[in-house]
Amino acid sequence: MKWIKPAFSILLVLTLAGGGSYAWTRHAAGKPAQEGPAAGFRTSKVQRMDIVRTVSATGTVTPRNTASGIPVGAQVNGKLIKLYVDYNDVVTNGQVVALIDPLVYEAAYKSAVARLHVDQASVQVSTCSVRQREAELVLAKKTYDRKKALVEKAMAPVADLDSATEAYEKAQASVESAKASLMSARANVEASQAAVDQAQANLGYCTIRSPVNGIVIARKVEEGETVVSSMNAVPVLSIAEDLDVIWVEATVPEADVGNIRVGQPVTFTADAYRDRFKGRVKQIRRAATTTNNVVTFPVIIEAENPGQKLFPGMTATLSIETGRAENVLAVAASAFRFRPKPADYERARAGGEIPPGRKLWFAKPDGALEWVSVEEGVTDDSSIEIKCANAASLEGREAVVGYQVSSMQAGSGGSQNPFMPKFPKRGTKGTAPEPKKAK
Repeated sequence: MKWIKPAFSILLVLTLAGGGSYAWTRHAAGKPAQEGPAAGFRTSKVQRMDIVRTVSATGTVTPRNTASGIPVGAQVNGKLIKLYVDYNDVVTNGQVVALIDPLVYEAAYKSAVARLHVDQASVQVSTCSVRQREAELVLAKKTYDRKKALVEKAMAPVADLDSATEAYEKAQASVESAKASLMSARANVEASQAAVDQAQANLGYCTIRSPVNGIVIARKVEEGETVVSSMNAVPVLSIAEDLDVIWVEATVPEADVGNIRVGQPVTFTADAYRDRFKGRVKQIRRAATTTNNVVTFPVIIEAENPGQKLFPGMTATLSIETGRAENVLAVAASAFRFRPKPADYERARAGGEIPPGRKLWFAKPDGALEWVSVEEGVTDDSSIEIKCANAASLEGREAVVGYQVSSMQAGSGGSQNPFMPKFPKRGTKGTAPEPKKAK
């Protein structure tokens, strides 16, 4: 029996410790051991704080203006005989990046130039022909005038006048024909000039140049491959514009996109770094996408990329700041949702009619409730800014957020110590299966 007294002492110490811990837990939860006038309510203090409302989203880092870089393609067919750049090479606008075999296009250009020279010579021949026909027309006109004067004086037969008239009309027709030939020759020159321009352009397309300043992020072909251009230019390289400034294409649900505005600040992180990057909303696109019945909209964020740490294709976790209020009076959001019980509401209304609208409720020393009409300001879902005429007078007061609810109630209305061991009740049916009856 020597162990009974030490065991009883240990049990007594554990019981006292459990009771003390239980009383401290009740006090820390806002439920003191001695009941006060407002002991039946849970409260939150009205205090000054900074409130920032944000929208969370995920996005992908992309180069500016295009998600996969600017494609640099070949507009003519031929073998790629030289590629002057590689991955991650920095290029400038107009820099030569590749060369297609120009032999065929040089020959086509020379042929077009030769044809142009032939047509230009034809123009000169036609011009001379027009001058010759015009001289013949002048002579025929003079002959006609002389014959006509002689016939009128009866000094020449009428047949001579008829012959002169015919020659004069033929000379006029020859001039018109020569002028038409000249116009045709000039048209041929214009067509030949267009052919020369096209051949020269095709020859120029053999030399592929970078359209922007940027960095090479992809190579589509290798030296020695033959590129075949059809309706669209065959991509040879992809160049991302200057990566010192990048875009993040975020997908925002339709429930949040209404709060986003161009110019709002954005903070985001990437899995590859612990740094926090900053940017601003540049564009809110109207092109909706529906995935699993969830409608999202693309939002473009422009941000600085110090040291070009962020690579195209990286995943970014964003926090878009849609509202901010600094050093304002605020209270827990649950205070705006509190609704008194009917008895407490009628008791509060005895002091005067309660108008509709948002209110904060405060407990008086006698346990009654009083109300203050307020308006909501910026909220971050946990705290809400208080706006009202006498907001300064509310600082430091305890706003009611709910009623105290005891989580431990005894069967006879008393309380139980949660640290006391619980013993099974006598006479209760166990959980072991019933024995099988013998057949």
